[in-house]
Amino acid sequence: MGSNEVANMPIDYVPILIQLAVAIGFGIVAIVSTHLLGPKVKTANKLSAFESGVEVIGNARQPFSIKYFLVAILFVIFDVEVIFMYPWAVNFREFGFEGLIQMLIFMGMLLLGFIYVIKKKALNWD
Repeated sequence: MGSNEVANMPIDYVPILIQLAVAIGFGIVAIVSTHLLGPKVKTANKLSAFESGVEVIGNARQPFSIKYFLVAILFVIFDVEVIFMYPWAVNFREFGFEGLIQMLIFMGMLLLGFIYVIKKKALNWD
């Protein structure tokens, strides 16, 4: 090893393991304590479905428009692009001109996808 290299020792991972144990322990303690300390009265009124104070009427399995799912999926797809853009934005000076070209290609592909969505009228609610 050179003078500038640092060896990773197993002891270096102890703080991470402690934090992991505390997080798991907190989750387990929270679940068990609410189960033990929580109320145990189960009536038909308490076990019925409750949605924002509105009484349940009819069957909840009624079909509805696929547009809700389509908009949600499109939102996720175009929102995930930010996850890929963040590391580039943080390190854009190190990536140089080649990184700029790669990001322009990435953004161009996203723009083509967005144009495709607009042309297919996927966001129209008619």
